[in-house]
Amino acid sequence: MDAQETAELIEQSGDGNKQQNRSALTISILAMVLAIASLGGSNAMKEATQENILAANAYAFYQAKSIRQTDYKLAAADLELQMAREPNMNTNAKALYEKKLADYKKTIDRYESEPETKEGKKELMVRAKEHEAIRDHAMLQDPWFDYAEGALQIAIVLLSVSIVAGIPALYWAGTLLGTLGFISTVNGYFLFF
Repeated sequence: MDAQETAELIEQSGDGNKQQNRSALTISILAMVLAIASLGGSNAMKEATQENILAANAYAFYQAKSIRQTDYKLAAADLELQMAREPNMNTNAKALYEKKLADYKKTIDRYESEPETKEGKKELMVRAKEHEAIRDHAMLQDPWFDYAEGALQIAIVLLSVSIVAGIPALYWAGTLLGTLGFISTVNGYFLFF
């Protein structure tokens, strides 16, 4: 039910009894809560999707760094083996090998941790875990908004029928469901339980 239908119900009930007016007012309030729940659910899913993508990107970058680091480790080990196989290597060649080996080890260490750019493996893992935590929080919120939307929509229908049929039990059933929808909406935002 949208705002236009709610307004029409209020107009129709205009000079009706207090029960109809109370139902119409309750419908208006629940329609507002429904809009808030819908917005919260939409935002929670967008955030979960976005954070999942960012976590996947951080893990992919971590994996690429690991592969490159392994390549450098293999190259460094190869140089060490060559130097061990040729103990009588001339001093110029040995100096070049040692310089290259030191460069490889420096790069290996930089890939492990790079605090200044926050793109080392350690920093990437922390970033990925942060994105996962935000994603998991949003995914805990989303079902509560779904429950709220369902309860609020059914409550609005019951309250609308209570206006037309004049059955007080439908008003109380709609009010109860609306209250559950409100509680679910609040819990969706704050995760009390």
